[in-house]
Amino acid sequence: MKPAHLEARLHLSEARESSIIVYPENSLKELARQQFGTEQVELKPPPLGTLDHTALRVGQLLKAELTKDQGAAEFYIEHLIAILGLHILHAYTSRDREPEQLKGGLTRKAARNLEHFLRANLARKISVGELATLANLSPNHFIQAFSRTFGKSPHRYLLDLRLDHATRLLSEEDATITDVAYLSGFSSQSHLTAAMKKYRGTTPTRFRSSI
Repeated sequence: MKPAHLEARLHLSEARESSIIVYPENSLKELARQQFGTEQVELKPPPLGTLDHTALRVGQLLKAELTKDQGAAEFYIEHLIAILGLHILHAYTSRDREPEQLKGGLTRKAARNLEHFLRANLARKISVGELATLANLSPNHFIQAFSRTFGKSPHRYLLDLRLDHATRLLSEEDATITDVAYLSGFSSQSHLTAAMKKYRGTTPTRFRSSI
């Protein structure tokens, strides 16, 4: 992975399979703003020869989707590329001048506390009122501040977290799809299937069969 404004040359001593994903600079800045509240990030690549298992796994999922006979799901491809971009930002960047609070948004501390709370409670029902109380805001003010900070509504952010968690369970565990649904906060297998089909362009069964 490399920013679009940098040149890259690769010399291999033997034949091997590889993929190159280019991120426009504006796309990386937007991802950084959503994640960190600032676009001021500097990429610090790992030492030559480093094996990044997370990036490798996303690459394998991209290859599996792109080489399907029935054609790739465009939204699913876009989501995998976004996940890879976020991983790169978290793993290989340094950040300076990180603002305490994005204008009109949550404080950095409140945003981190909410993110940790949501990830720890994916499997149960979570109300906007509960989240607003944690942030010490009224529900209406909270929704506006949350959306300004994370770039999406609390409901959509939580849904994406649940879909990400379901995808990991489908990839790494032997649990049934019904169990994956409940562990990820969905009311049933059909609920998970409908959400994955609408927002990821695939289904649990199709996703698992591609692994």
